[in-house]
Amino acid sequence: MPHPASRRTPTARAVPWLSMCLLALMVGAAPAQARTADGPPVPARHDALTADREKVTEAAAALTVWDADDIRGNITLPATGRHGTLIEWKSSDSRTVTPTGEVHRPPYGDRARTVRLTATVRLGHVQAKRGFELTVRPLPKQEPYQGYLFEYFTGEGRSDGEQIHSAVSRGDDPLHWDELNGGKPVLTSTLGDKGVRDPFVIRSPEGDKFYLIATDLKIYGNGDWDAAQRTGSKYLEVWESTDLVHWSEQRHVKVSDDTAGNTWAPEAYWDDSLGAYVVFWASKLYDPADTAHTGGSYNRMMYATTRDFRTFSAPRVWKDPGYSVIDSTVVKDGDTYYRFTKDERNNTSSTPCSKFIIEEKSTRLLNTDWDFVSECIGKGDEVRPGISRGEGPTVFKSNTENKWYLFIDEFGGRGYVPFETTDLASGRWTMSSGYQLPASPRHGTVLPVTQAEMDRLRASLGA
Repeated sequence: MPHPASRRTPTARAVPWLSMCLLALMVGAAPAQARTADGPPVPARHDALTADREKVTEAAAALTVWDADDIRGNITLPATGRHGTLIEWKSSDSRTVTPTGEVHRPPYGDRARTVRLTATVRLGHVQAKRGFELTVRPLPKQEPYQGYLFEYFTGEGRSDGEQIHSAVSRGDDPLHWDELNGGKPVLTSTLGDKGVRDPFVIRSPEGDKFYLIATDLKIYGNGDWDAAQRTGSKYLEVWESTDLVHWSEQRHVKVSDDTAGNTWAPEAYWDDSLGAYVVFWASKLYDPADTAHTGGSYNRMMYATTRDFRTFSAPRVWKDPGYSVIDSTVVKDGDTYYRFTKDERNNTSSTPCSKFIIEEKSTRLLNTDWDFVSECIGKGDEVRPGISRGEGPTVFKSNTENKWYLFIDEFGGRGYVPFETTDLASGRWTMSSGYQLPASPRHGTVLPVTQAEMDRLRASLGA
């Protein structure tokens, strides 16, 4: 019998409620006619109109509203479709689902609501209509966070190290952990490179849906870091869940364009002003003419936006200081975002903070010019203990007090080491003491969870 975490929850597909309706709309004067040598006149526009009908039919049939029977957040409603078609959406209840896909769920305790969406697909004088019936779930009950989930990988030194491992905190203590599933992977990649690193899990703003994204990369057995940044993956690995135990089938989603040599350490943050997630990762970008990616380059932080981790906007540069940076992570306090990023330059006397973490701040998530706060985070001195080098920062707020934790991966050393502060804006971080993390945790995420979520994880995966 498969382990509970390996059981897949099927993804709900669109549910059509209107049959396809094609309307050929002839506008203006009657079309010119051509006469064959031996037959009656043939409309000159007949073939073109037939071709447009076929294109519109195909474009309408290709439309999908994902998870239509279990809507829990904003949805993607495209404005354009196949063959250059234009799409207009109408909603039977725009207070619940707008024609542009914003979702306002019923309050906790109410019944689910049924909403019908109609897509009108147009090309020239031809149009088709396609309908979908949506079930919008009520909001979940708001419960306090009383523990933490830790998702991570354990390194490229073992065959199962580049897969998803999990641990849960002992009560509400983020410095002491119990491994789940006996320390074995809880999710295993079967797509792309068939290795996953740097897992990041995010809770939806409504609170009852989770997305786990990770780097498509397997170094075990080859060790070729140069090739991994020239001809590496342009994809993210994606899973989703509503309970943190049962996960969907893995999705292999392209987010980088063909000039990218790699797509490393993806993370995401919800942006209320966009009504979407901002997903960011590191890529080396090559000249478009250098299709083999043989030239020089360096890692920049890229971003794209999404509502469903299926459809992404085109990638854009988010942070480019002119040298290599990777592994950004973000937390928000009040109206200010704080970003932590690894300076990937080689450590020299002229760059003493290289291979450590830099902190910046901004009041706008998509700003490309953040304000400097601090650098050399994690590096020790005569007074403060520290690490030899660091990457893969993950940052989160304590459930119980005005304190933030920053776990930094001492790669080539101890793996994750926790630091803490009571003032994010200060940029001063102190190494935690008396901690007991899982065995060999590498770049991952700590997610605050409720007691019910903690209990379910322990019961299903053991600890």
